[in-house]
Amino acid sequence: MDQQQLREQIVKLIDQNKIGTLATVKNGKPHSRYMTFSNENLTLYTPTDIETHKVEEVDENPNVHILLGYDGEGFGDTYVEIEGKASIEKSEELKQRLWDDNMKMWFDGPHDDNYIILKITPDQIRLMNKKGEPPHTLEV
Repeated sequence: MDQQQLREQIVKLIDQNKIGTLATVKNGKPHSRYMTFSNENLTLYTPTDIETHKVEEVDENPNVHILLGYDGEGFGDTYVEIEGKASIEKSEELKQRLWDDNMKMWFDGPHDDNYIILKITPDQIRLMNKKGEPPHTLEV
């Protein structure tokens, strides 16, 4: 599979699976939680509150790992593993663009000071369990 085909398959899978796990590093160990993700050209964004452990963890160590796509139908489900670096984004334009009214239960609106975005810039993405094939790695 060439890199363009791989990229297209990865983008499709990410766009179809908005919920996944985000693992940060806490005291030298992985710490995972479910998050919602938006994709823009393989850069992922996830909203969060500035007063959360994940923000502290990203401040201390920006290395993160994301899993998206496994839908629980059994062995062989296709998913992606994303290794990357997270940064904290407070841009009003970005917060407005990524705002969803479903977030009203946590934030007063897109201008809420506690509402921030974690931006994940991938280093590599692996497409896993593609019809029994070995993993395919996209270097980003």
